Amino acid sequence: MSKSVKSVHMANALDSEMYGYFMQLNDAEKKSVVELLKTLMKGRKDQSERISVDQYNKDVDEAMEQAGKGEYTTF
Repeated sequence: MSKSVKSVHMANALDSEMYGYFMQLNDAEKKSVVELLKTLMKGRKDQSERISVDQYNKDVDEAMEQAGKGEYTTF
């Protein structure tokens, strides 16, 4: 069995196991698990959007330069 086929098989087995457990929960427990998963996914997304200190400093320097030239928008 190739590595990709094993990965798909393992994913399907894991999905089936998760579904089996999820279906045994009552409605309140299901809501709790869904909120937990949302929090987990949000944390993952936040980590991927983080920038380095160097990139942050570069962005600030560029913004300050633009503001110094009068290139800014106010609301």
